[in-house]
Amino acid sequence: MTYLSDFLSRRDFLKLAGIGLASVFMPGLTKARAASGLLPDQEGRVAEQSIKLFESPSFDSAAISEAWQDIVLPITDIAISDDEEAHNRIWYKIGEKGYAYSGNIQPVLTRLNGPIYEHPRTGNLAEVTVPYTDARREPDDEAELAYRLYYETTHWVAETITNEETNKVWYRLMDDKWGAKKYYVLASHLRIIPEAELMPISPEVSSYSKSIEVRLIQQLVVAYEGSRPVFATRASTGSRFASGKYYTPQGIFKTYYKRPSRHMAAGNLANNGYDLPGVPWVLYITEGGISFHGTYWHNDFGRPRSHGCINLSPRAAKWLYRWTFPVVKPEKEFVYGFTGTHVEIIE
Repeated sequence: MTYLSDFLSRRDFLKLAGIGLASVFMPGLTKARAASGLLPDQEGRVAEQSIKLFESPSFDSAAISEAWQDIVLPITDIAISDDEEAHNRIWYKIGEKGYAYSGNIQPVLTRLNGPIYEHPRTGNLAEVTVPYTDARREPDDEAELAYRLYYETTHWVAETITNEETNKVWYRLMDDKWGAKKYYVLASHLRIIPEAELMPISPEVSSYSKSIEVRLIQQLVVAYEGSRPVFATRASTGSRFASGKYYTPQGIFKTYYKRPSRHMAAGNLANNGYDLPGVPWVLYITEGGISFHGTYWHNDFGRPRSHGCINLSPRAAKWLYRWTFPVVKPEKEFVYGFTGTHVEIIE
């Protein structure tokens, strides 16, 4: 195992964290690759209702413009603020428009895909590869909007349909929470995930040798093989909201229930409730629903802000999903009730 600190400075690491590569240990990563971490077409989707762009990477600098939710902006560079006390010092340079705080922007790309026409009875797992795509009640651009689906969310594709009037190809998605509901997304906006990407990581290491530690004060998740740390990433754990306290529980747990996609919904949307289709790479550790999972509604890792779950970047959540036990077969929607990977949540 190569340690990131062997060839990356702290500043380089923070820049990698800014584009979702926020892992302390990343096999195969080189300094040359890190230096070119930003792709030429790197973009960012505004994840909050609105954000301000500043003259420099600091909230103390002058605000020079504003951007609204779901606007997609070009990310041309990553800057590190001088505020060493901040939980997140990463800022994005938005072309010549100024600097935006990274916690409010989801890093995204736009990648279009060719359609797949044959699907197994259980469906094909797919991920959104554009900043967002609108799911419709029918395979038609003018049909009623069902949901807006976001980059790196995961969904089960049941069927491919071609609209004979427009010749556009659509996927029919299966909703794992509201089974009777149907909605359709342009096929070019989803990538069918190949089985190779779902295979276990380090399968030769026994379930007894793998463990996860969640450090609440540090907002850090560390994975171990034996006593050796092999992966670490920033997280956002439970917090307090106007509707109540949702702190992540401390204690010993197991990743006993896993699924690659979950429609999460609870409460009143007008009072801190949520309705989140396609939450990716979910590892449940309690019957009450506490889990590790990928997060697309914010990028502000390093401080508590969840309803009790352990929010991770989609890439980090996918790594843990593949590394932990029990193993979910590619064609399965979930696995439940088996002994999983040891998890300890500490202060």
